[in-house]
Amino acid sequence: MAKLNCIAIDDEPLALDIIEDYIKKIDFLNLIKKCYRATDAIEIIQKENIDLIFLDIQMPGITGVQLAKSIKNIPPVIFTTAYSNYAVEGFELDAVDYLVKPFTFERFLKAVNKAYELHKLKNKKQISNNFIFVKSEYKNIKVNFKDILFIEGLSDYIKIHLTNGEKILSLQSLKAFFEKLPQNDFIRIHRSYIISIDKIKSIQKNRVFIGETELSVGESYKNEFINKIVNYN
Repeated sequence: MAKLNCIAIDDEPLALDIIEDYIKKIDFLNLIKKCYRATDAIEIIQKENIDLIFLDIQMPGITGVQLAKSIKNIPPVIFTTAYSNYAVEGFELDAVDYLVKPFTFERFLKAVNKAYELHKLKNKKQISNNFIFVKSEYKNIKVNFKDILFIEGLSDYIKIHLTNGEKILSLQSLKAFFEKLPQNDFIRIHRSYIISIDKIKSIQKNRVFIGETELSVGESYKNEFINKIVNYN
């Protein structure tokens, strides 16, 4: 079962502890980070592969609603708040669900199950074809997923390494490109690398060999990588 990487944002430590406890009880959720301020979460959302955000609305400084509006292509959001009058505004932002504190584990589970089904549906649509078109310079190049060895992040660019030795350079973020890939067959192992699981030749401690290329597994990605390899089919 693929896991959803999530973060929880709330200025109340107790509320974050409850969400963390609930997340630990659900196999398909993986908590990446707890944040006490909305501003602390922005860099994480932009750089990491986040699939779901638990977001309090009423916070000092920037509110949860303001955060959701400020980030382009923000991952799916489940709003959490003590104020039910924000529900309409939350759903206008296409929130997955709206949890009014204090919420039970059963109510939390219902919300995350909905998020998981939406994630599977999105992924199914993405992989209806076995290829993707990648814009490189002035061309749109057709790339078959089966031909990808790994993808390397280079600041604002990515470099796609193919089985035939070809390398395609494209102006986009590694995070954005990862979201377009079949999630069951590719995994991010480092802030700079996404690999095709099928192309792994061997694994030695924190190193992965793709053909003759040796790549490092980042410490923050290690647990997810191990779990994905163990359960890969």
